[in-house]
Amino acid sequence: MADAATQADADEQASLARLVSTSGERLPNAELDPWVAELDAAAIAELYQDMAVIRRLDAEGTALQRQGEIGLWPPLLGQEASQIGSARALRGDDFVFATYRDMGVAWARGVRPSDLNRVWRGATASGWNPYEVNMAPLQVIIGAQTLHATGYALGIQNDGADAVALTYLGDGASSQGDVNEALIFAASYQAPVVFFCQNNHWAISEPVGLQAHRPIADRAPGFGIPSMRVDGNDVLAVLAATRLAVERARTGGGPSFIEAVTYRMGPHTTADDPRKYRDPADLEIWAPRDPLARIEALLRGLGAFTREFEQQVADAADTAAAAVRAETIAIAQPAAHELFEHIYAEPHSGLARQRAEYLRYLAQFEEPTESGQPSTDGGAR
Repeated sequence: MADAATQADADEQASLARLVSTSGERLPNAELDPWVAELDAAAIAELYQDMAVIRRLDAEGTALQRQGEIGLWPPLLGQEASQIGSARALRGDDFVFATYRDMGVAWARGVRPSDLNRVWRGATASGWNPYEVNMAPLQVIIGAQTLHATGYALGIQNDGADAVALTYLGDGASSQGDVNEALIFAASYQAPVVFFCQNNHWAISEPVGLQAHRPIADRAPGFGIPSMRVDGNDVLAVLAATRLAVERARTGGGPSFIEAVTYRMGPHTTADDPRKYRDPADLEIWAPRDPLARIEALLRGLGAFTREFEQQVADAADTAAAAVRAETIAIAQPAAHELFEHIYAEPHSGLARQRAEYLRYLAQFEEPTESGQPSTDGGAR
């Protein structure tokens, strides 16, 4: 069984489109090369710094959760290249519909990491204005964002604009009805949307092989959507593949599906213990494929990974982490009554009744005020 699994992994790796080997060697690829032809060492270094910063922020998110400052954190360790490479392929007027794990995408779109933590701290339903960064709030309902993206893309099409919608999903979400409905609508109307599947091999505790006996990318052509499988740990390949798909959508070529094959090195969330279901040998296989290590090796070969650059990256990562920690801890908890204030655009009598009942319930647990009566605002949650 072990030999069969090893061979299957080798076959999968051999089938993936890539531009940088695990040892940092630049590889030729006739289809992808034109899409990153302008990238020099400085541009590749910027991609590396992006990945290093979000890795540091990811570690800070886990630490904040362990220290009780936020309620949950979904680590992205191992998926940095998939997120940065795809997000950096977009224009400012393109619109992103992401999953709960896509903090790196949010970073690339200009979302402050602490704004992500407003949700994980339970202080708000959305930490930012979607129209300021052209990125919807992170979606926790599995696969729902693909329908939102397709609908938005149809709106772009109706407006006669040339923007593109890009939506992220995991390998597990590919089995959701919402995702399949989105693919059908996108194909039927040739909507300008790109489906970007981060196949990290695990749908919580279920391996991808349980639901996909063929590559996930093979499903899209059945809907009439062109697809590609890329090495999701190769930031240059991801960038090139996404640029190709985005340009197809932008110029009237309809939707595309990208399967970025990567690996979730950490737990599903901080509430998960992958040691209960995952073979530690898998981590030993994937560790040498680290997305940062291969770009570091590439940059060293180009003479661009200097001590000065290394220090610059470390300083940028530490500065970002210190900022997100300070800002997260400073997030105030809203008063209980605020839970009811942003549900409907106009006042609603039924909601007002629920609000009053909830505040009366909370008042049972509060200390009386100086007047001898409980507080009327329900206090902070």
